[in-house]
Amino acid sequence: MKLYCLSNDPNKPCHILTFKEITLMLDCGLSMQSVLNFLPLSFVASSKLSNLPNWMPNDVSDSDLEGELKENGDRIFVDSPPEFCPPLNKLIDFAQVDVILISNYLCMMALPFITEGTGFQGRVYATEPTLQIGRLLLEELVNYIDQCPKASFAAQWKNLIHKLPYPLSDSFKPKSWKQLYNMNDVNASLSRIQMVGYNEKIDVYGALKVMPSSSGFCLGSSNWIITSDHEKIVYLSGSSTLTTHPRPMDHHSLKNADVLIMTDLTQTPISNPDSMLGVLCVVVGLTLRGGGNVLIPCYPTGVVYDLFECLSVKMQDLGVSNCPMFFVSPVADTSLAYSNILAEWLSSVKQNKVYVTEEPFPHGLLVKNNKLKHFKHVYSDGFSTDFQEPCVVFCGHPSLRFGDVVRFIELWGNNPRNCIVFTEPDFDYTEALAPYQPLQMKVAHCAIDTSLNFTQANKLIRDLKPNTLVVPECYTQPPVSAPNLTDYVIENNHDRTLIPYKWGEVINLPLKRKHSQIFIETGVAQKIVPVEVKPGISLSSITGTLSIKDNVHSIQDLSSSVNKASKHVKYEWGSLNVTDFLQKLSQEGISEPKVESHGNVVVIHLQEEDALIQLEDNSTHVVCTGDETLRTKLRSIVMQCLKKF
Repeated sequence: MKLYCLSNDPNKPCHILTFKEITLMLDCGLSMQSVLNFLPLSFVASSKLSNLPNWMPNDVSDSDLEGELKENGDRIFVDSPPEFCPPLNKLIDFAQVDVILISNYLCMMALPFITEGTGFQGRVYATEPTLQIGRLLLEELVNYIDQCPKASFAAQWKNLIHKLPYPLSDSFKPKSWKQLYNMNDVNASLSRIQMVGYNEKIDVYGALKVMPSSSGFCLGSSNWIITSDHEKIVYLSGSSTLTTHPRPMDHHSLKNADVLIMTDLTQTPISNPDSMLGVLCVVVGLTLRGGGNVLIPCYPTGVVYDLFECLSVKMQDLGVSNCPMFFVSPVADTSLAYSNILAEWLSSVKQNKVYVTEEPFPHGLLVKNNKLKHFKHVYSDGFSTDFQEPCVVFCGHPSLRFGDVVRFIELWGNNPRNCIVFTEPDFDYTEALAPYQPLQMKVAHCAIDTSLNFTQANKLIRDLKPNTLVVPECYTQPPVSAPNLTDYVIENNHDRTLIPYKWGEVINLPLKRKHSQIFIETGVAQKIVPVEVKPGISLSSITGTLSIKDNVHSIQDLSSSVNKASKHVKYEWGSLNVTDFLQKLSQEGISEPKVESHGNVVVIHLQEEDALIQLEDNSTHVVCTGDETLRTKLRSIVMQCLKKF
């Protein structure tokens, strides 16, 4: 069994697992850290961004580089459509992937890069919310990029990366970055997804069974259990033990795995989601009371549902409930509508509301009461009419490089009464704000990440008791932001084997097939006569036809004519004695063999015959250059040297 790591971001994972001749892809997350190196896209021309001065390295006079780089303060940005860092495609051919398992809608943003134009012919499995909400995220992202086309595309700067200042000089393999896919690619890739339910077992070509179980992180999020007849692998990604709106995490099905692959832990190990939510409510309340506006960059789904609920209550308590909330996204209406019809994927508290004809989320009521208003864009019909200040605006994109958030920063950035609040943990807020500096508006960092923290992860691992634990290498070291906090690591315990991995690595997992299941036809089984060879150990020969189809092994009864001829069949067993074998070769006229030993492997080279015989503990290989007569002769000599029964 081998594991390939194709993503440099453990929170946007993409792995390949090969086992029993099946190639599985575990998630296809898309790293978007690369977009922070680009200037923001604004659908209304920004005088500030368009007037930034060009930048060139001191010792470079390349006319092709002219205008590609812009300077703002001490930072250099690329003036070009943003590019993304897709999963590594050098280690494996995506056309060889048999199955893709998607854990949640945040871990499928690279799907079009993998399935379209690569020769991929496999299957893709995900839950219904993962498919439908993932569609919204993909559609929103494509919409943001398409609405602000750039006239030119910058590429020359990638050839001079060593001469550029930080952080461009530390860019992760910029020549592998790609421009975003289009909606045709999105629709084609999503059409490949087969929807599955929790605890539904899916057969993978007869070799494996895969099953999703609730991970508690977001609507439809899953951990995947991969089983064969005798082995169990658990892939744990994007999980949460906190009580929020999704269905709780299912622990039981994850226990006693031979291998547990764990990734996508919290990006804010030092912060507590509940305390961050409390700080957010205080900041919003104080800003609105002071006559300022609040801008919250966010994704169009997920934690934002909880923010609507929590803020509406707190704003009521703080006496600012007359300030409206605006939700601006190309998919805002679909997101709000869809979240309220997913009862089976929600927590029991939310489900119970459905049974008494209440909506699971309060945003439906907030919309009816005009407390929450949603629009596709700031230039949509009705927005300018309904818009009033002070207010709270939720909009994308959290990177601040595209989307309506760019326009709101331009509108509100110079007023110190306004405040921008960062709740999504995917991007460094100082890097996100860099192209807009200097800014007058206040900045609050209240990143809310409900994924497992290290304390919760270590407790969960102790409860699950895996034989082997596989984690990203960065999880075995304290976080960069707090190197002294040695508790924020995955514990190494003598009860299990801990295997770390990093980007671009291919690691061998200590799980080898020791047994496989075989079905014996009734007629064959009735003829089995066990013979005790040692106390408690019996052997019996079986004569039949071995059939292997779709990885299912079966032994069927031979026809009567063949059976008669097979009555005196002898079965070879045991190890080959090299001395006896060399003597037999000499008797057959094969002389001067060259013998080499490498541990338990003996290699015999027949120089005149140009043949090679490799003897191992459990196998013998005869390699000839197309001489079938010689191969048959050597095989016969090998068989003569073995014991028979």
